[in-house]
Amino acid sequence: MSDEISLPKGTVIPNHIAIILDGNRRWARARGMEPWRGHKAGYEAVRKLASASRKFGVHTFTIWAFSTENWERPQVEIDEIFKLLRVGLEEFRKEAHEEKVRLVHLGRKDRFPKDIVFQLERLERETKDYNSIFNLALDYGGRDEIIRATKKIIEDKIPSEKIDEKLFASYLDTKDQPYPYVDLFIRTSGEQRTSGLLPWQMVYSEYYFESEHLPDFSPEKLREAILDFSRRRRRFGGNDTLKHFEFNPEVTAKLEIAWWRLANIPEGVRFRDYAIKHLKEQFGLSGRLAAQAAKFLIEAIIEENNKKYEKAVLKMKKFYELVKGEVRLAFEPKLVAYLEVKMHKEKGENEETTKEFLSETYRISLFQAAKAAHLRVLAAVARNRGNWVKAEDYLQKYYRALKERVA
Repeated sequence: MSDEISLPKGTVIPNHIAIILDGNRRWARARGMEPWRGHKAGYEAVRKLASASRKFGVHTFTIWAFSTENWERPQVEIDEIFKLLRVGLEEFRKEAHEEKVRLVHLGRKDRFPKDIVFQLERLERETKDYNSIFNLALDYGGRDEIIRATKKIIEDKIPSEKIDEKLFASYLDTKDQPYPYVDLFIRTSGEQRTSGLLPWQMVYSEYYFESEHLPDFSPEKLREAILDFSRRRRRFGGNDTLKHFEFNPEVTAKLEIAWWRLANIPEGVRFRDYAIKHLKEQFGLSGRLAAQAAKFLIEAIIEENNKKYEKAVLKMKKFYELVKGEVRLAFEPKLVAYLEVKMHKEKGENEETTKEFLSETYRISLFQAAKAAHLRVLAAVARNRGNWVKAEDYLQKYYRALKERVA
């Protein structure tokens, strides 16, 4: 895997990623091809994704390749899927032994052709002692899995008083796995539903919906999904253990407006004082640290005004390194610095850049950052038009939205 798609230091890697492979047929039809051509392209994409996931450090990778409902598709399409499956299992066999990957079949085997069952059972047997897991869901349905587990419990004559979550999980297809519970669920092709994939195992999964069809879902896009996951704060129904900000949105907005209204940023004391007050209020920095941070911030803004953007990024990086150590945020200073300078170059009016900046800085998903980003852009637009009353109003709303999300 190339350096271009490596993950930044400090990225929280999901232990278990599950993907619904969606959009192969639509991808093919959009290109005037037969549906099975889409499955071939999807298969090639999956091979790259599975390999990339292991290199990223993901322990368990689950794909849903054939559901219990897929038997209703035209026989010619099913036959083509099975041809791909036979080839894929044989190719994966070599890869599994080279990379020490354990294959686990999720679902039923009784309805598949005997040669496919033989391939599956042989691979499961040969790789059972390997650590990394590749779950292949074939003829799988979530309700079907729960029904099968329930029947086995009845067949084993387990008394009702002995049935608890731990025992029930031991009868599921993911039994004896170190990470049976999905951390990150991805669905391609713009569909926004789970369709019954691993319903027991996905109760606390983070969802990521991708608009591209599977054949176009690349390792680079998988990287973006993992970064989005890394920014989320997972509470599992309990209290948030992190407490970053206690600022007053109204006070913080007033302070920011105060220095926004200085048309040309000088190196003078006045702006420095505003900067120190703002940093103390927003990040809760001590006077000494706020003064140091203000120095770096002012130097970065001066470089921006002189259109020396590379130097501005270096100064901003020093600023964020100091803030990161004090506030205990998990962002990558260089990346955040780059995004902030990019925002300033765009006069704060690009919502996508602003959303990415907030998402990376405060470790929230792009979806969670959307509201605050929109308000921040509205404030910048009002500022650029000289409407200071509206700018301050939007800034207050922005800081409220930000505090609601990250405090």
